[in-house]
Amino acid sequence: MPLAALLETGVGLHYNLHVSHARVSGHFALLVLCAPLVVGACEKKPNKPVDTGAVTALENAGSSATGSQTAEGAVDTTPLPGIDVSKFNADKAQVFYKLVGSLKSPCGKAHSLRTSFVSDTSCKRAPFAVRYVQSMLEDEANETQARDEYAKKYEKASPQVALDVSKAPHAGAEDARIRLVEFFDYECPHCAHFKGEMEQILADKGSQVGVSFLMFPLSSHPESKSAARGALAAAAQGKFKEMHDKLFAESPRHSREDVLGYAKGLGLDMAKFEKAYDGFADQVASDLKQGEAAGVDSTPTIFFNDHKYEGPPIAKYLGMWIDEELAVNR
Repeated sequence: MPLAALLETGVGLHYNLHVSHARVSGHFALLVLCAPLVVGACEKKPNKPVDTGAVTALENAGSSATGSQTAEGAVDTTPLPGIDVSKFNADKAQVFYKLVGSLKSPCGKAHSLRTSFVSDTSCKRAPFAVRYVQSMLEDEANETQARDEYAKKYEKASPQVALDVSKAPHAGAEDARIRLVEFFDYECPHCAHFKGEMEQILADKGSQVGVSFLMFPLSSHPESKSAARGALAAAAQGKFKEMHDKLFAESPRHSREDVLGYAKGLGLDMAKFEKAYDGFADQVASDLKQGEAAGVDSTPTIFFNDHKYEGPPIAKYLGMWIDEELAVNR
């Protein structure tokens, strides 16, 4: 079922991700199933109304933008230098050119994305923005979904949030220009899926990215706090990744007895581990409090250089955000 139909009907919004992959095609289809969009995330408060965040083409068309369409409404299909749309059929190419001609400049200028790309050399984000739109259409986003995602990235910046990650387990570069913070829950299936996406980011860009992990155990998952304490206790002995992998692999078997068994299997010093396991209850509570203060209400939730990441929760798109930020802010 196409993503547009899923959004309209609500079908599949809460499927387990591993089941859902067989039912939808294209990377962009994951948007309907996992955070940071509200739909499909493991939510702090169950039974919340689902808000897809979709907006209409009329709301985002930017009709006042210059360089978008002629007075008669015809779409300017003049090819963009360096942008290959040969994979698109005629209809999709028309949507692509309609979008680049009507979306606002990603640099806040009073003209269209097309104008920024073609003639505004000061707008370093324009080439990245055009490729972002192109990629979404390649991954089967429809026009409205592409407009919505573009608006979240370039028009609706989330507020800056100060997070204390001094005690958090860390992966990647210590002094990275791109700082990611993940709030997650070991019993959330969407977190389990996103784990693979984050691992891909670290594999591709680990020298440029630092990732901090903050615990956000949901009340609907009774043993998740136990898992979080176990992860931190393992991190104290330099075995966070090993315990992180094990806890997700064994989810939801996260009782104290289970977690102690995993620690023993990893060869940890059990006397130190048990003491740390008990002692890390306060840090888990502190992480949870930080998340709540930052507006986290579902897992996984990602913060990108102190702002909530609102893009598709897929390594491909997170990577595009990273590449753009590194290029624009040299």
